[in-house]
Amino acid sequence: MNKKTVIEYLPYQSPFLFVDELTYISENRVTGNYTFKQSDYFYRGHFKDNPITPGVILTEVMAQIGVVCLGIYLLREKFSDLKKPQLFLTSNNIDFFLPVIPEQRVNVVSEKIYFRFNKLKCLVQLFNEKNQLVCKGVISGMLK
Repeated sequence: MNKKTVIEYLPYQSPFLFVDELTYISENRVTGNYTFKQSDYFYRGHFKDNPITPGVILTEVMAQIGVVCLGIYLLREKFSDLKKPQLFLTSNNIDFFLPVIPEQRVNVVSEKIYFRFNKLKCLVQLFNEKNQLVCKGVISGMLK
């Protein structure tokens, strides 16, 4: 399964798809990116006259690239066009350091901690365009 196919298997669509590209994927690691658009729906009400990406959206970007994409890759033999994956987030613990503004591209780096019984746990980091650490944490999910 190649990087483009992994994205096609994601169970999301606009306006809640937060993966533009996967730049690397293997059994233990995935990297990818997403660029926030000025028109994204959540900016209209999150800090009047000073839009900042909500932490829950940053967490979602990290989860989609860092856990769901890696999980799809790890379970690739089990999926077909008729059988798409489902993910249930089980836990996350994220620390935030810098804001992300509209039109900013973020890069996600995820390292597998473990994958057992369809539960995937990863250390996920999100960087801005200057390669500064925006947030990091551990995210777990169950894949079905």
